Amino acid sequence: MKTMKFKYLFIAVALVSLGSCSEEFVNVTPKGSFLSDNYYANEEQATAALVGVYDPIRKNSGGFENIISMMNAGSDDFYAGGGGSTDGAGIQAFSTHTLTSTNVAGSFWNDHYQGIFRANTLLLKLPDVAMPDNLKARFAAESKALRAIYYFNLVRMFKNVPLLLDPLTATNMYDVEQAAPEAVYAQIEKDLLEAINVLPTTVPAATESGRLTRGAAQAMLGKVYLYEGKKTEAAAVLAQVNGTPGATNQYGNKLLSNFNDLWVVANKFNTESIIEVSHTSAGNSDWWFWGSGRDEGNSLNVMVGPRSYSRPSGSTAPDLPSGWSFNVITQDLYDAIKLDPRFGATVFDLKALKAAGQADYIGGYQDTGYFLNKFLPRKTDVRTGGGAAELNYKQNTYVIRLADTYLMEAEALGSGARAQALLDAVRARVGLPSVPVTLAAIKNERRMELAGEGHRFFDLVRWGDAATKLANRGFVAGKDEVFPIPTRELQGTKLKQNPGYN
Repeated sequence: MKTMKFKYLFIAVALVSLGSCSEEFVNVTPKGSFLSDNYYANEEQATAALVGVYDPIRKNSGGFENIISMMNAGSDDFYAGGGGSTDGAGIQAFSTHTLTSTNVAGSFWNDHYQGIFRANTLLLKLPDVAMPDNLKARFAAESKALRAIYYFNLVRMFKNVPLLLDPLTATNMYDVEQAAPEAVYAQIEKDLLEAINVLPTTVPAATESGRLTRGAAQAMLGKVYLYEGKKTEAAAVLAQVNGTPGATNQYGNKLLSNFNDLWVVANKFNTESIIEVSHTSAGNSDWWFWGSGRDEGNSLNVMVGPRSYSRPSGSTAPDLPSGWSFNVITQDLYDAIKLDPRFGATVFDLKALKAAGQADYIGGYQDTGYFLNKFLPRKTDVRTGGGAAELNYKQNTYVIRLADTYLMEAEALGSGARAQALLDAVRARVGLPSVPVTLAAIKNERRMELAGEGHRFFDLVRWGDAATKLANRGFVAGKDEVFPIPTRELQGTKLKQNPGYN
């Protein structure tokens, strides 16, 4: 926690349209830094602070060290890729399960604690802010739900983490110790349950798209319960989110009729979206502060694009900008999904296009010729602001969508008519027939439906399948289920390294 000394004793709020906030949610002009003791005087300042609490959720797909590309690389469906074996030490090491306390990206720890610090500070200050009580209650509920999301990411990644419910100070920061994972999960549950009672059922699409709703908090709680092995509780809360399989739920959510429409960049905050990270092409994200938490674009897009992509005159291949060739698809996933109706939306088969003379590219590290089509950069998505083109793609990404909650509830139920109906609804959307509901069928459906969205590694760990599926990647059971804690967080503190790591 040593690095928190400089990062978190002060809060700076800047113009943001990322995280789970839409461009319409709030427009805050940067004012530089301010002391937290002198802030939170009125509703405007509290709103700016709330945007700061939302901001770290952008880590799903923002910055080089984003959750989706990292978790893809550590699964059996993707390689790290990139320009070479040293291109991004953390993502390369996780792909081969050789992470150490020195090569793990510290931002996976720091960025989430930054969000937690901001949530804790806002919760502490809210009672004294001059604003209506109903707004205070909503801001507090959003802060608690976001704090729960950040802790859920931390406990899944690092397992043994400090549980901080008040802002750190210069006098206590070095005395922090790790909490038992069970205590962290209990706090996550508490935060989400309290938030569910207050959050609105819907938000105005034009002005508040991306703000958390009751259904979003319930979906996250159901996911948390599932990871804890509380299947009865998970099924019950997820049923409230899912409603009748295939129909519109109580919050207006419904599976999109066309799977491909999930990946249309302009189709933001659609009916299938439950928790969504917003990005913009109108930001000024640039190299000198990329990944610092102030960049607003989707970095995943440029990361997964093929290198030096080109197409000859008259080609019918897509017109794509070049990328960096991370998260290339393994032959194993290609073979598993090649006959599935979701293949085209998931896999960009550049190997076949090159063989047909329709396109060309320069293969990067671990190249297979298969790229993640869900998140490929598009020429129509290139930045409109003043920042670097590569860093300002505007595609939003899903943290949770309805097909995911259908399959999580089916997994929690395990069997029965409702589990069957949930599985059938996901398959029917893409024109597939019913198959008997079993854990194996649900596992396969999650792999096909959610490929490349950053869930696979966590799924394998939850199912106890990681050691088998990732044996050829060097995965060691009892160690590689979690990340090592970064060295700089251990120095001068009472924190202890995770088992199996030096």
